[in-house]
Amino acid sequence: MLDTSIQKRNPLKKWLSILLICLLGLLVFSGLTGYWFLAKRLPQQSGEIHIKGLQDSVNVWRDQQGVPHIEAKNVHDLFKVQGYITAQDRLFQMDLSRRQASGELSEVIGNKTVNQDRFFRTLGLRRAAEASYSRYPKEYQTYLQDYADGVNAFIEQAKAEGNLPIEFTILGYEPKPWTPLDSLTIGKYMAYDLGGHWEGQAFRSYLLQKFPKEKAMDLFPAYPAQAPDIIEKLQTHSVDIAKSFAFAVTPHEFNGSNNWVISGKKSASNKPLLANDPHLGLATPAIWYETHLKAPSFEVSGVIFAGVPGIIVGHTRHIAWGVTNVGPDVQDLYIEKRNPKNKNQFLYQGKWENAKIIHERIKVKDGKDIVLTVQVTRHGPIISEFAHHQKPDTAIALKWTALEPTTELQAVLLFPRSKNWNEFKQALTYFHAPAQNFVFASTDGTIAYRANGKIPIRKKGDSMLPVPGWTDEYEWKGYIPWDELPTLVNPQQGWIATANNRVVDQQYPYHLTHTWAEPYRQQRIIEVLNQKEKLTVEDMRKLQVDSFNLQAKEFLPLFIQQWEKQQSRLRAIDQQALQLLKKWNYQDDKELGAPLVFHILMKKIPAVLFQGQIEPEMDKLFDGKDAIVSQLIRNDAQGKPGPWIREKGGLANVLLEAFQKTNDHIAQLQGSDPSKWKWGTFHQISFAHPLAAVKPLDLLFNPASAPLSGSHVTVGAAGWDAQTGQVNHGASWRTVVDLSKPEESWNVVGPGQSGQVLSPWYDNQIDDWINGRQHLTTMDEKKYRTNGNHLIFRPTKYE
Repeated sequence: MLDTSIQKRNPLKKWLSILLICLLGLLVFSGLTGYWFLAKRLPQQSGEIHIKGLQDSVNVWRDQQGVPHIEAKNVHDLFKVQGYITAQDRLFQMDLSRRQASGELSEVIGNKTVNQDRFFRTLGLRRAAEASYSRYPKEYQTYLQDYADGVNAFIEQAKAEGNLPIEFTILGYEPKPWTPLDSLTIGKYMAYDLGGHWEGQAFRSYLLQKFPKEKAMDLFPAYPAQAPDIIEKLQTHSVDIAKSFAFAVTPHEFNGSNNWVISGKKSASNKPLLANDPHLGLATPAIWYETHLKAPSFEVSGVIFAGVPGIIVGHTRHIAWGVTNVGPDVQDLYIEKRNPKNKNQFLYQGKWENAKIIHERIKVKDGKDIVLTVQVTRHGPIISEFAHHQKPDTAIALKWTALEPTTELQAVLLFPRSKNWNEFKQALTYFHAPAQNFVFASTDGTIAYRANGKIPIRKKGDSMLPVPGWTDEYEWKGYIPWDELPTLVNPQQGWIATANNRVVDQQYPYHLTHTWAEPYRQQRIIEVLNQKEKLTVEDMRKLQVDSFNLQAKEFLPLFIQQWEKQQSRLRAIDQQALQLLKKWNYQDDKELGAPLVFHILMKKIPAVLFQGQIEPEMDKLFDGKDAIVSQLIRNDAQGKPGPWIREKGGLANVLLEAFQKTNDHIAQLQGSDPSKWKWGTFHQISFAHPLAAVKPLDLLFNPASAPLSGSHVTVGAAGWDAQTGQVNHGASWRTVVDLSKPEESWNVVGPGQSGQVLSPWYDNQIDDWINGRQHLTTMDEKKYRTNGNHLIFRPTKYE
């Protein structure tokens, strides 16, 4: 009977085995097919490619990190091949960038991005790019076209071979041809991303509309000299700030950077050292693309935004330079009075002026086209109505330096031709927006600094609040004279450092801004630079990922003192968390629990103060929020409490409530035992891909998440999402240059060079980025030619 039973079961087992084998085979086949489908899209790295329009052959060598070293015999071929090579690695990113800046995302995504497109069509970055293009000399227009021709050569080839990046297949569209305006529009978007504080003006106007004057003014960065006059006029306008700007696209709160330069007298090599780590969004692929460009009379190595020719931050064999954001007030909101009998006319100096009317057609995937009517007054586009169709008797227009014609690309392409500070400074005359803190070093030993860009001088007012647009009282009367922009050359102290901090004292005769970054990164940089007589490249690299938290050092003793006075109100979990903080060394170390408690606490304090009073849609316009909350705490500690803290029963009550909310929140995330809490369990970097929001595409495109030290107040900058802890902001590019070897630089690009998911350079630099390691990029052809990835571009044989 036993044998018969086994025999009866065997056929079923056999068929199950066959079915299992078939399923496994299907999975293997699907996996291999998917792999082949992705692998066939990887860029050609060796052999020959023929493209139209080349004057001569061009050699491209990719080093071990995927950095292209492009050798051309003239600059036209150089930029053409730069366009092709960049598109090989970053075409989808480039296309998404130009669509975002141009307000064309809905054409390929659908209704989800309509409000975003409305905003950018209203703002008019592409219109500003068009106006700028006409200001460039013919030579630079040709360079832009050369780059575009290179991008288009790759697009045509990829279409013909069915090898467009996989993201285009997923979204079901093909990229349009690239144009010079696309490159300039991306540049305008970066100017917007680095801000000009219009959102702060809108937020402060909202405060005055909603709260009593004392309470509103408590959240101003400083009391404006003309406040009574401006506030009186503001109270008469009917623009609903909350409704008008609920869907506005605002730059990241912590956009900024670090840079510093050391003179030869403080350098172990006896030549200047320069370090730079620009802070922007962290994603896959990186916002920066590293490249080495070489042609007669033009050689430079560094990074550029994918989609733009040249190198914006880098070095030559003679000089090196780096940038951080000045963040000046270069945007003003004007309250415009509309003619009740003609909605397209606005009052100025007692007369009705016609606004310029622009009809923007927004294409929507799987939907009907939307025709957006944009009104542009003498001050700029009306931006208070992009999200709704109400036509009140007043509206708000935006005046901004970058909406005017500007010529940054000319400066970028002149930088590599500069041999010294005077020549570099002259190139800066063409760099208008965004205003940047440039630090500079050269082989002749010079170190220098300059806050460069167009910064307006106002007849009246100081950009604290929206101003009347119906009078000429608040017009701009020009820009800070170029010769009077903040500049420093070879200071006695032997170093210059910037971290978006205040760059001038009260004696400077011109207004720059009310909103500077909190000073902690700058203070820490100075502290470290002064610790040693002689500094090395390794010291620079270590400082770039420094995680010492000076904000905690300032505030934590005060917080602990307040909590210890309320011992009877502390629960067991509060007591344990308090012990973590008392033992903390102020390092935002991913393995420690104290940084988690402190940073969540610093988010809970404003939640306690403002929740239920300031709408979430308006909170995103709260320019300089962290610095203002810090000042509220300082004021109370100095015996000058403001109404927001008073209404909550004083600082002690605010801190206790925030502390207990913090501990409860962390307990939900990591359990009720504070000894097991870790900053890095919450604070993680994932370098999210734009399509990863659609599950399960995150499994394909996102690198694995990893714990990360640092925070938004440390030199090793790491801004994070308050809800998820995901690190989404920081320095995707870090560089150090020793001018004793100017042909070399130490760099890291997180997560990697390529946007092609199967590329070996897609996410290979993450570990180095997390741990402060960098690779050597060299201009020495004997070294970079050793990797074997050699691609030759030749002119098409028959044109």
